[in-house]
Amino acid sequence: MTQTSRLRLLLLTSLLFFKATQARLTVSPSRSQFFRDESVSLSCEDDGSGGWRLRRNTSRETGAECGDEWGRSSGSTCNISYVDPWDSGVYWCESSSASSSSSSSSSSSSSSSSSSSSINISVSGGSVILQSPVLPVMEGHDVTLHCQTKSPPSKLPADFYKDSSLIRTEPTGHMTIHRVTKSDEGAYKCSIQAGGESASSWMLVSERPTTSAPPTTTSVPTTSDLLLTLTPPASSSSLQLIFILLLFLLVFCPYFISSLLVASLYRHRAPGRHTSVSMVTSWQAEQGLNDDYDDVMAAVSTEHHF
Repeated sequence: MTQTSRLRLLLLTSLLFFKATQARLTVSPSRSQFFRDESVSLSCEDDGSGGWRLRRNTSRETGAECGDEWGRSSGSTCNISYVDPWDSGVYWCESSSASSSSSSSSSSSSSSSSSSSSINISVSGGSVILQSPVLPVMEGHDVTLHCQTKSPPSKLPADFYKDSSLIRTEPTGHMTIHRVTKSDEGAYKCSIQAGGESASSWMLVSERPTTSAPPTTTSVPTTSDLLLTLTPPASSSSLQLIFILLLFLLVFCPYFISSLLVASLYRHRAPGRHTSVSMVTSWQAEQGLNDDYDDVMAAVSTEHHF
């Protein structure tokens, strides 16, 4: 094998090895804050065959894997039966092949290209939590924030804050933000009178994916294209005009031609130019011939007597 072939094979192997596989971390119930002793389920999902492990960073541990010191692992899912404020922290999915190192720091560096985006989970020991999306909200969508008490879970008036500034007070304990934008991103919390205040949760807003327009192609117009461009399309008004014109020609032309013929005949029969014509019946003509014959015979007889 030549040196060039070896380099090509090495490059192809490196590309296949370092190909990023992005997992998707989901939380059930889908929120970022929980009361003490609630149950939580976290799952790593992707389009492949699995092989993901769930890790977290808390105030007591770093890079701890599900099943070792916390939670109960079942494939790519981790279940926590009773959460505690100590479970508050950052959670993420990591590929099994990338977590072979025993050191958490080396594991984090080796999994940079094969880990999911992280989420923050907060467990409250108090009586009020803010139910907010744990995953980023896309621009243009609506989002509703709920201020919930542990007991009883009634809909009480609540004050909502963003970045420690009061936004508004809602009488039913929930606030809806319509068509969120990047400016709505920030830390939110709520408080209920005589109930307490929730912890702050960061709401992320993701950009709406842009759709690129298809490339336009230019072509040289042909003669037929030019003719079609120059020829106006036949409309209903032009068809009506043609029909009226044909009807006019069919009705008016015969009348006009007959009028011309009558006028011409009238001009040829003007006064002073007529010739008299005498009509004689056959009987009258025969009688006239008999009279002429008698006259001739009488004349002949007279000459004979002289």
